Amino acid sequence: MTDTDKSKRWGIAAPGYPFILGGVLLVVLGWAFKWPLLTFLGLLGGGFFAYFFRDPERPIPSEPEAVVAPADGKVVFVDEIREDRYLRGPAKRLAIFMNVFDVHVNRAPVAGRVVQMEHRPGAFMAAFKHDAGHANEQQALMLEGEGRRRVLVVQIAGLLARRIVPFVREGQNLAKGERLGMICFGSRVDVYLPLESEILVKVGDRVKAGISAVARFK
Repeated sequence: MTDTDKSKRWGIAAPGYPFILGGVLLVVLGWAFKWPLLTFLGLLGGGFFAYFFRDPERPIPSEPEAVVAPADGKVVFVDEIREDRYLRGPAKRLAIFMNVFDVHVNRAPVAGRVVQMEHRPGAFMAAFKHDAGHANEQQALMLEGEGRRRVLVVQIAGLLARRIVPFVREGQNLAKGERLGMICFGSRVDVYLPLESEILVKVGDRVKAGISAVARFK
């Protein structure tokens, strides 16, 4: 069973299981040794991690030309940029910052085949800063859809985020809104789109992964 399948079954992303079980263990030890503080800490920690790693089902928009948000959070950048590492050309960029209270499971903004994946080590500065897109640890994923149209998704680690967990592999076909991975404890996701795309959101808007239409192909 894949991480995505487990998330669907339990409503909790699989990377969260060890953290939640750690909280359960503290509760058991606190009860066994009659340490109320330890029991309280276990309940508090387990509850927080269950909330943080939640992975609700989402109704995906059916409009074929719609691009959905890859992450829950606040739009922090909308601009045009030259992306030379993967796309090797100009693109429209949309950046979404996830705080610790957002759902951190990321989803495919469009349907397509994963034609390239690359993990790049780096720093852990605050993800909402502009330079974090270049300096921070990140996982890039290229999707190729209908008409060989390519969309780049970059998961960027943040100040607290120390682990990017992919759920997919190179060569895999993804449906729009399908889970592709997650970043643990605050972070940012950038999506790079063709220049002819129409951006539907602005800086400051809050969006939800797989639900909110953030752009439209023309």
